[in-house]
Amino acid sequence: MKKPFGRLVALAGVVAAIVVATAAGATAHSNKASSIKSGGTLNVGWEQSFGFTDNMDPTGEYLGDAFGILDNLLVRTLVGYTHNADGPGNAIVADIATTVPKPTNGGLTYTFKIKQGVKFSPPVNRQVTSADFVTALEREANPKDGAQYAFYYKPIKGWDAYAAGKAKSISGIKTPDASTIVFTLTTPTGDFLKRLAMPAAGPMPVEVTKCFEGQPGKYTADLISTAGYMIKGIDEVDISSCANIKPAAGYDGQTILDVVRNPNYVKSTDPTRKNYVDEVKFMVNASNVDIYNKIESGQLDMATSSIPPAVLKKYATSSSKKQYFHQNSGDRTWYITMNLTQAPFDDIHVRRAMNYIVDKDALRQGWGGPTVGDIANHLVPDALFGGQLKSYNPYKTPGNHGSAALAMKAMKGSKYSTGNSGMCDAAACKNVLLVSDTRGVDPGMVATLQQDAKKIGITFKVRQINGAYPTIQTPSKNVPISERPGWGKDYADALTFFLPLFDGRTIIANGNTNYSLVGVTPAQCKTLKIGGNCTGVPSVDTQLDKCSVQIDPARTTCYENLDKYLMTNVVPWVPWMWSKVTRITSSNVTHYQFDQFATTPAYAMISVK
Repeated sequence: MKKPFGRLVALAGVVAAIVVATAAGATAHSNKASSIKSGGTLNVGWEQSFGFTDNMDPTGEYLGDAFGILDNLLVRTLVGYTHNADGPGNAIVADIATTVPKPTNGGLTYTFKIKQGVKFSPPVNRQVTSADFVTALEREANPKDGAQYAFYYKPIKGWDAYAAGKAKSISGIKTPDASTIVFTLTTPTGDFLKRLAMPAAGPMPVEVTKCFEGQPGKYTADLISTAGYMIKGIDEVDISSCANIKPAAGYDGQTILDVVRNPNYVKSTDPTRKNYVDEVKFMVNASNVDIYNKIESGQLDMATSSIPPAVLKKYATSSSKKQYFHQNSGDRTWYITMNLTQAPFDDIHVRRAMNYIVDKDALRQGWGGPTVGDIANHLVPDALFGGQLKSYNPYKTPGNHGSAALAMKAMKGSKYSTGNSGMCDAAACKNVLLVSDTRGVDPGMVATLQQDAKKIGITFKVRQINGAYPTIQTPSKNVPISERPGWGKDYADALTFFLPLFDGRTIIANGNTNYSLVGVTPAQCKTLKIGGNCTGVPSVDTQLDKCSVQIDPARTTCYENLDKYLMTNVVPWVPWMWSKVTRITSSNVTHYQFDQFATTPAYAMISVK
């Protein structure tokens, strides 16, 4: 995002500029059993670049679209998901574990038994054991291995000591035997099972991962699978010594990811994945127009790509094409991020004014209008709150077009507004660095933001970067504002928005997802080489700790109140759209299914002719 994306969000069916009034629901070419047959190749186009945050290494990868690949095709976990849409797709089920355990010891202990018959793909070719989960989690705890969501596992006893190099093992993870693993936590954590369902917690063989210690993102080219597929050519890799290991032929990190059936996979051990196709190819293509031409002609079957306006209109409105047009809830927010340490956004009056001035509807129109999403009025998608904040809109403007009058009123009192003029007229308001990506939607978004901000005296110096996430994820880059971010849930709990995005304790030197630097301290600024104003940056760490230990309904209420507090007392973002996930498939696809956990196609559940 993963997401990932909370997970980072890539372009998954968004558009350049058109309004399509007809919204289509989730569809499939056919759900009849007779149309679902095994075999064939699923060909997936990918616009511009994969955009992975850690080259798809499960330890550090945080892009939502990568989660979909890992979770469906390559990585199994102790517990997982059904790879379905909507509520059922967010329900936890046993995967490598024999059952979903209930916590004991006052909610502090979880004991898992591992199924027999779950093996690593070639060239490892052995049964998965409890020690392999320890290997994965030790990689996640080790800062040198590139983990981007290690904070989810901090409740495990001894996690911090191991991460700091003060212990040789994580004391809260025990393996009494090869088929048993026991987790002991320091505090009850109501969503711990969902945390263990994330790809980083899937088993990893130490005989391979030891060769990539301290090399973030390098393990992926030789990722050893436990699911129905493996990277093509991994069976030809020599793992007899680290010196002999070469990247598998099926993944180059730049242009292609090719996965084929894992011969060691035993379907009877996997309660959810169907694994219909024999092969899945993900291929990078710089042209979204060419991608969708190939989908229509049957050369490709679907895509992770922006959708050209004419293509979106054709598939959303044509009766003959609608069967190939699929939409599902994205559980994600697109937003403008503002850095609380960088002028002029170190002033809350300026951040509030930005929320009033931005024409959210114009931004949405640039992506396709109401068809592609709903206007976002606060941080977390309403679905994760059960609709309880549906009427909450602290920066409401007529038609969601922004309001200069309301923005100027909010600006009064700012240290950057001379004489309470309502304009940001200090030098710090001119030529403010705005980091943009190079997607098809970005030029229009930047133009809208420039036009809107100018009404309150702010001008931008735009820097376009092909794949902007690594830049805005590096706090030392001191990026004041960016239109790039989107965030999708990591799993169906509001914590997955708040913890990675607003906890000051999660801020890291690279791969940081708290772009606004909420809760950053002067000491952190010094260590991370962050310039700007690091004094008095607001923190919500205490509120986060209060919410995280609660269970519903108090848990949801706590997060609802935190959303409101952030929107009015901190104001880190301009949230502008809660997006839907739109995918277009070719006539070769005989069954399409959506994975609500990953908010991507459920690749293991899709069939082709």
